[in-house]
Amino acid sequence: MNATPLARLALALAYPVLAHVASLRDDPVLAAIALGDLTVFVLLDPLLHRRAWAWLVLLATIVGLVTVAHSPHLHLVLLLVPAAFVALVAWTFGRTLRDGHVPLITRMVCAIDGVPLAELAPDLRGYSRTLTATWAAMLAGLAVCNFLLALIAVPGGLLHSLGVDSPITVSEHAWSWFANLLNYGLVGGLFVGEYFYRVRRFPGRYTSFFDFVRKMAGLGPTVWRGLLRDEPGRS
Repeated sequence: MNATPLARLALALAYPVLAHVASLRDDPVLAAIALGDLTVFVLLDPLLHRRAWAWLVLLATIVGLVTVAHSPHLHLVLLLVPAAFVALVAWTFGRTLRDGHVPLITRMVCAIDGVPLAELAPDLRGYSRTLTATWAAMLAGLAVCNFLLALIAVPGGLLHSLGVDSPITVSEHAWSWFANLLNYGLVGGLFVGEYFYRVRRFPGRYTSFFDFVRKMAGLGPTVWRGLLRDEPGRS
């Protein structure tokens, strides 16, 4: 059994928990551990393939985190990570909506069904384009919310750390609950809710939710890397 997906899942689940606890406790050491976890998550594939550059980046990151592990300003990085990460994913969806490009979810449907774009049913093409736009819009909205909350969090928010008083504030704990936990609940809710809507609109495509997840996971890392590369295509 390939343990890489499980390792990636464990790292992904560990980060928001570590970041949330670090924020609640105002613990820079836990913040450093959370950022180390995130670094391993991002570099996991090249690390497992023993790429020298990836190990050098990881080593440099560890040295840097150990050096600043007790800095009271390390939490500022944690403030920016959720907004930056969600914005990056939103951009990944949104950039494929440009003219001359195939929407990301349209490409996913083609890969799962094993059919070329030209043979994909028109209603599926239209729906998958709309769904790509929906994900891009939702994630962009979450990124903006994350950044605004990071700005006005007190104590420790971006404005507060710069000595700027905000007319509207939220507690740092409230920011953390939203950025590190509620974010993922909203994303998971859309993912599951959209699935149940889709099986009603397009009956017979999946035997169960787990069948759908299995088909997505079954594409493998090589296919997923190809899907995430935005290249002009015939629409």
